[in-house]
Order: sequence, then structure tokens, then C-alpha cells
Amino acid sequence: MSRSPAVPTVSLRHRVRAASADELARVPWWSLLDAAERERVAADIQVANAEPGELLCRIGRPATLWLGVVEGLLKMSNDSAIGPPITFTGVPSGAWFGEGTLLKREVYRYNIEALRRSVVAGLPIATFEWLLKRSIPFNRYLMNQLNERLSQFIAAREIDRLTDPDVKVARGLGALFHPVLYPGVGEVLRITQQELGYLVGLSRQRVNEALTRLQASGLIRIEYGGVRVLDLPALQRARADDLQPPARAPDA
Repeated sequence: MSRSPAVPTVSLRHRVRAASADELARVPWWSLLDAAERERVAADIQVANAEPGELLCRIGRPATLWLGVVEGLLKMSNDSAIGPPITFTGVPSGAWFGEGTLLKREVYRYNIEALRRSVVAGLPIATFEWLLKRSIPFNRYLMNQLNERLSQFIAAREIDRLTDPDVKVARGLGALFHPVLYPGVGEVLRITQQELGYLVGLSRQRVNEALTRLQASGLIRIEYGGVRVLDLPALQRARADDLQPPARAPDA
């Protein structure tokens, strides 16, 4: 019987470290900053290794950091005792999120959990607000993020209402290939079938069947350790009628 990975006993906030030059270069808005802004961000940004199952933020806690994924995969959900669990979205490499919560100075309305060992970053709210007051390119980046995120959550609610598992997997995968919100993904998403199952609410076996059908339909190619997208628009608007029927077992 497999065991779940042990969550570290030392909290994430006590395991933070300075970001390396390579990690800073992988921050999508880093190139938009001038020399003074880069100097302050490099001094203030916090980086840590999150283990599978570890929570970065919890519902009801005050937001103090703008959060990003340098490398890895997180899950945004409302898993709590106040209602049935709902997964809002996966959060892959290159994503930065939570700006709306910071701007409104609200508490978190979602949990963020690491699905695999991930390198995560946090920018203190004081530095975030300093950039807002100082940098026009940074403001433009945030406005673009907010606009794209609204469209993403509308699409996520549509995925929740889907009943066809194959279409649910197709749309769920399509949502993770987003060049604006998730610039670190590229053409190949490093994700296991178990992780994808966590995001779309299906078993690993059922995800495997769906991926096989999507590959037969020419939308993706299953590669070692991940999925390569071949037709992103078709993946994002997939319908059951568009997909190849499941392969039939040969007659005995």
C-alpha cells in the first residue's frame, strides 16, 4: 500500500531562502523592472521548496504575499468543512496569483496546495504595492493577468458542469496551457495522470482512458512524464462529438 509523502514539520515560512539569479530570471515580470526595482525585488522576494500536500495558503488567512510558481504544480481549491470540495484550477510553472486578494486586502478565499515538490516564491505586500506605485509596465502586467484570470474562472465553471469525462480532461488540460497566465509551461506540460485526476476530479485510470482518446483525436501526444499539445484551440473547445470513439477490444 502506497503512503502519502510526509509534509514537513517545519512550516514553509521558516524554510524560505533568497532567490537565485536563475530563479529570478524565470519570474515572468522580472524583465519589466528597472535596475532599482530589480534590486529591491531581489532583496525582498522569498523562495522555498514546497512538498506534496503542503499548503501555501489557507481559507480565511490574511494575504501577506503575492505568490508564484518558479517550478512545479499547485492546486487551488476550496477544500474545507464549509461545503463540498471544488478545485478551481491547477497552477503550473510560471504562474503568479493572488493579486486580486492583495489589491482588495481580503483574506484568502481558497487553499493552495502543492501537488508535487515545487519551488514557490512570495513577494511581500509592501514591495508589491511599491511596484504598483512606481512601475507602469508592472501595472500593465497585472491588468493583463486580471483580465485573463476572469476568463479562466469562467471557463473553469464550465468545466465543473461537464459530465463527459473525456471532454472534462480535454478542457482541464487546455486550461493549463495558457501563455499569459502560465508562461513557464510551453508546449509540453509535465504532469502525471494522478495529478491531472486531482485537478479534474477523476480517477487515474479514467484520466488514462481520456488521454488515449484525445491522442487518437490528434489533440495531444502523450510523452514520458507529460503531455504535448498539438491543437490547443480544439482542446479548449472540445466536445464529445469531436473526439474519436474509444478503441474497441478485438473480438474473441
